[in-house]
Amino acid sequence: MTSPTTDRTAASPRSGWGADRIGNLVFAAFIVALGVFAFVGALTIRTPAGQVIGPQVFPFLVSAILLASGVSLVVAALRGKVAAADAGEDIDPNAKTDWWTILKLIGLVVAVIVLLEILGWWVVAALLFGGVAWTLGAKRPWVAFLAGLALGVATQLLFGEGLGLSLPRGMAFDWWYGPGPLFG
Repeated sequence: MTSPTTDRTAASPRSGWGADRIGNLVFAAFIVALGVFAFVGALTIRTPAGQVIGPQVFPFLVSAILLASGVSLVVAALRGKVAAADAGEDIDPNAKTDWWTILKLIGLVVAVIVLLEILGWWVVAALLFGGVAWTLGAKRPWVAFLAGLALGVATQLLFGEGLGLSLPRGMAFDWWYGPGPLFG
């Protein structure tokens, strides 16, 4: 059993401006800056006339969460409540890099970029979700492809069709809903 003075997992107030306190303050300031950036970006989103819930709602929500988290982290860092440094990473320094897995992941990202306008968001989301699961060793990658398809269709309908955001529908949605930007 460890004594309270040697337990390095609990956050504890510390005096002085050590590297851990400064690091936490820098991280907290970055989160606040990210929240301000998200808020300013949300202000620039045009809302269609007559729409009750527009495309600004989620960016404002995310920026509020980022700002609240960042401010609370700044306060904690200024008060000296910082987490103890880890004793070490749980990694094998002699392990080789799995370049084949990295190449497959890069290929999936390139495929998303190339196929997004052609196939549409909902199909590309399924390919990305299932492809990453397969690449990282999922036991049943077809389940991940189906989950990705469900998430892709849901986000396409909610954000693309419901809120009017610009998500590429692809040829299958244009065929189903009628002429779109590719055929009209």
